[in-house]
Amino acid sequence: QSTCSLRGCCWSPESDTSVPWCFFSPNHGYQVQGSQRSTQAGFEATLNRLSSPSLFGNDIHTVLLTGEYQTPNRFRFKITDPNTQRFEVPHEHVRPFTGSAASGLNYKVEL
Repeated sequence: QSTCSLRGCCWSPESDTSVPWCFFSPNHGYQVQGSQRSTQAGFEATLNRLSSPSLFGNDIHTVLLTGEYQTPNRFRFKITDPNTQRFEVPHEHVRPFTGSAASGLNYKVEL
C-alpha cells in the first residue's frame, strides 16, 4: 500500500530491494504532445507539463526532448526550453554529435 504526499511523491515499502520505495505517481511530470519527430541522429518530442503539484516551482510548461542514438551502447538525451535560450556550461571535450543514428542498438528507448 502506498502513501502520497501533497507534492506527489509516493512511498511504498517493498520487500524486493530492486524496487524503489519512493516514486512519483503517473499523473506527475510531462506528457508527449502529438508524436515524436525523427531526426538524422534520433528524435525530437515536445513535452507538456501535467497539472500536478510542483516540487520546486517555476516549472517550464513546454519542453523539447532531443534523443540521439549515438552508438549501439550510447544514447544521449537533452531537455531544453524551446521558448527561452538558457546558458549551457561549455565543455571543450564534448563536441556536438553530427553523425546518423546508430543501428544494432543494445538498448531500447520508449517515449
